[in-house]
Amino acid sequence: MKQKFRSLAITLETTGWVAIIGACVTLLTSSLLWAADAGQAETTVRNVCSTCHKFQGEPESRFNLKAPDLMWAGSKYQHNWLVGFLTGKEQRLYAKSYRWDQGRKPDAHVSLPEDQAEAVATYLEKQYVDPRVQVGAFDLSRVTKKEAEFGSLAFKEHACIGCHTIEENGQLVGGPQSADLAAAGKRYNPYWLYRFTLNPQDFAPHSGEFVGDATEFGVRALVGYVMTLGVPDFSYHEPWTSPEFAKASVERGKVVYKEYCSQCHGATGEGDGPAASGLNPKPAVHARMAFDKLPVEYLYNVIYHGGRSVGKSTTMPYWGLTIGQQGVADVMAYLKATFKGVPEMEAATTGGGPSGVCPQPRKTKRAPGKFRNMTNPLPANASSIKAGETLFQRTAQPLACFNCHGAKGDGQGPMGAALNPPPRNFTCGETMKDISDGQMFWIIKNGSKGTGMMAFSNVPDNQIWQMIHYVRTLVE
Repeated sequence: MKQKFRSLAITLETTGWVAIIGACVTLLTSSLLWAADAGQAETTVRNVCSTCHKFQGEPESRFNLKAPDLMWAGSKYQHNWLVGFLTGKEQRLYAKSYRWDQGRKPDAHVSLPEDQAEAVATYLEKQYVDPRVQVGAFDLSRVTKKEAEFGSLAFKEHACIGCHTIEENGQLVGGPQSADLAAAGKRYNPYWLYRFTLNPQDFAPHSGEFVGDATEFGVRALVGYVMTLGVPDFSYHEPWTSPEFAKASVERGKVVYKEYCSQCHGATGEGDGPAASGLNPKPAVHARMAFDKLPVEYLYNVIYHGGRSVGKSTTMPYWGLTIGQQGVADVMAYLKATFKGVPEMEAATTGGGPSGVCPQPRKTKRAPGKFRNMTNPLPANASSIKAGETLFQRTAQPLACFNCHGAKGDGQGPMGAALNPPPRNFTCGETMKDISDGQMFWIIKNGSKGTGMMAFSNVPDNQIWQMIHYVRTLVE
């Protein structure tokens, strides 16, 4: 038996040494291959790339260059994209010449064989790292869908779209003067893009690059948005799954509610806080809302990012920066534990909800004439109605319609009884017969000032028309 164990030990020892020697040989071979590749890559960069690109010195205006500076190429580009670009598989960055003052036709670019492109990309990543770019300064895994929406707005509000193209509804939009950003999320390293956005003039002085007036939050939202472009399966962070929510406290939330929320919504959630008398629309009556039935994403966004973020009243502040993530988690826990809504019959008889009220009086603003005269361009077939039902009951953003208007369309949704005036009762034929398709389209698209009706401005037109077809079927 001892002999067997001794033989086994020798075998294992021998096998181990063979494995170690094999690994060393592999590493040595890889090092030698990389040395050869690096030498070839260095030669390519020196003899080919540097004929147009600058790899050292201070950044210069494009009007002194032939092509973009690449002193920071190793920090700037994602490896797979760079290899694809060098092999001619990626779209050109500039729809017109980089030096648009000298020509308006796209610049041609050298294409390299796959192995050479791999070597050049690796060489750039090792040799041309920008010390100003802090790896990890931007955490892409923390980008939320709502922040990306803010970034999309900022991209237009800060005039980025004036020079850069993006893709919307399958079409390129924007000024084709600078780099196309339709697939930017696959091209740039997020920490480089973050540093660039803080001050583009640091990288391309006197080249027409714009310095935006944005807060740190705004810059992060903008970078987050750009990094989603061209990435259809982008994985958004869901902040309500963060550790703060696992340790949310109803008691702490009660304190937060008293200190911040009660000044509008009242000490007991009746919408009678000291500020309420001067507000239009009136604050939501939390005491009549079933918070445990509301989508967590909507509830988080309206508290953290404010009413404007979900198309609701702009007088609802964005509290996230004030009370922090833990404060939002705590007050959400308090709302769910405290306010359970009211029974439907009570809502109907107390005037808090519109079921049983028909016709339903309302001073809704009339849509402009060109909208009032519009008719639904989609056929009222089963397909359109089914799509409208799905949007109404489940998928419309920022909030599915049933949450206010109710699953039956009678205004008895989880939020319905809390709104003043109450949501529209779509089951009332006497009211609905006088509301044209165009009027309804305009209200859905733009919201209704002075009511709880939010704007669904980001919903495509055809989906709004589908919802209108479905709403017409709810009339009793």
